[in-house]
Amino acid sequence: MPDSIMIDYLDYIKEEKKLRKNTLEAYSRDILQFKEYLLEHKIQKYEDTNKTIIITYLMSLQKEGKAASTISRSLASIRCFFQFLLNNNIIKEDPTLNLKSPKAEKKIPSILTIDEINLLLSQPKANNFKETRDKAMLELLYATGLRVSEIISIDIDDIDLDLGLLTVKENDNNQRVIPVGTFALDALNNYISVYRPKEEYKTEEPLFINYSGSRLTRQGFWKIIKQYTNKANIDKVITPHTLRHSFAVHLIENGADIKTVQEILGHSDISTTHIYSFASNDEELREVYKKSHPRA
Repeated sequence: MPDSIMIDYLDYIKEEKKLRKNTLEAYSRDILQFKEYLLEHKIQKYEDTNKTIIITYLMSLQKEGKAASTISRSLASIRCFFQFLLNNNIIKEDPTLNLKSPKAEKKIPSILTIDEINLLLSQPKANNFKETRDKAMLELLYATGLRVSEIISIDIDDIDLDLGLLTVKENDNNQRVIPVGTFALDALNNYISVYRPKEEYKTEEPLFINYSGSRLTRQGFWKIIKQYTNKANIDKVITPHTLRHSFAVHLIENGADIKTVQEILGHSDISTTHIYSFASNDEELREVYKKSHPRA
């Protein structure tokens, strides 16, 4: 295994693939580790590497207790390397062809009890711009189970306070309509009427803004969650996803149909695509929501 090939490959992923620094370091480390494995097993030529060898290597990582995400990245690194060898006519076949990465473990985030939710949401006193905005954001997050990227992307025109409905724009130009409970509507109405009056904003104006008037960022929202978690003295790591997950669990615990919950959440992964065959209109969603959400 000529060192020159490895040097050329490392130059390739640095100069042509334009990988980020952390990814570049990981890919380099992964492939050098794999090369050591090959040499330890008396494999002197890259063309002698086959699927069985690669699978055995990945299994060895698993036995070492490596996370599925680490093993998946190692396979991606190895695949990138052998595609480089194939494109440069160093090998005739790619041994990584059709090899699948292991599924990453799904870590269930901590769930807040309804008492903890009430405690957290009671922290912003809504007596100034920041706390009024924060109160509306936290109430809306728990009322809808939105992703943090979705909640900071909301425009004022996306919320219909009279009907109690929120339109969420999705990446593929689709949208979903979510019912919003009375606690969140009251907080939103207070925030919008006092700090975001209609005559002062234009179409596609962000709903939640910072002090400079710009759309609130993901980092800014995370800081807000952390601030009120500390203020409430809740001994749990709380992220926006914690409230999303708590929203779903509380709905189901109170009798909501899981398909309706998945529709509200806007799940798109393969394991939940069956929910899109579930026909429900806005009124049906609203009725299920009213009966099931603790703060509806």
